[in-house]
Amino acid sequence: MPSDTARPSPGYAADFADDYDRWFGKPGITGATVDALAALAGHGPVLELGVGTGRVALPLRARGLAVHGVDGSEAMVRRLRAKPGGDEIPVTVGDFAEVPVDGSFSLVYLAGGTFAELPDQAAQIRCFGNAAARLAPGGLFVLDAHVPEALAAAGPEIVAEGEDLLVLCHRRLDTAAQRYHSHYVVHEGGATRHLRVAFRYAGHGELDLMAAQAGLRLKERWGGWTGAPFTGDSAYHVSVYERP
Repeated sequence: MPSDTARPSPGYAADFADDYDRWFGKPGITGATVDALAALAGHGPVLELGVGTGRVALPLRARGLAVHGVDGSEAMVRRLRAKPGGDEIPVTVGDFAEVPVDGSFSLVYLAGGTFAELPDQAAQIRCFGNAAARLAPGGLFVLDAHVPEALAAAGPEIVAEGEDLLVLCHRRLDTAAQRYHSHYVVHEGGATRHLRVAFRYAGHGELDLMAAQAGLRLKERWGGWTGAPFTGDSAYHVSVYERP
């Protein structure tokens, strides 16, 4: 399991690669995400940081967009490659904070809370700067994230359930370090296992400062991928930053 400061181990990545789609691939959420990104992308090309198993990238490609990806997990990329069309998405295996690709993109995005997987503020600042450098003029950098105050108030949630499956998530916050751990308790086939994943959270005000430092400005902020307004009651946000 990852330590508080380490990146996820290969074992963690393999476990989530095997289970990610059936736990997190909820059609309604994925559909709303793809609709929003397709509307923002223009004619492309687009780049996904943390492309994973292709949950979002493959539907975007099916809409005619040229999609590129970066991911730190070879296990996740293998799952992507095993899907129809997955071998036609160029993917660079590496640290997505460095955005280790060439070219210019109309849209660079992260989905599913992936930005918070970067371990500290320095890495998150690098991600903003490197993403901005890959945007065409007028291009967009988009990410989604939990609202920290809502994280602190939330209780355990059911991630997935079935006749012989129950996945529960409980998040524990360390407010002094601006970090949280998602503890996943998975009961399946009569056995129970525990996975722990570390995140570094940032409020939307801090994200806006990172964006400004990278030469980006806030264009829109929604309360979710459906485009609902972001309000004081929102538990989640999608932030759209623009390269002037």
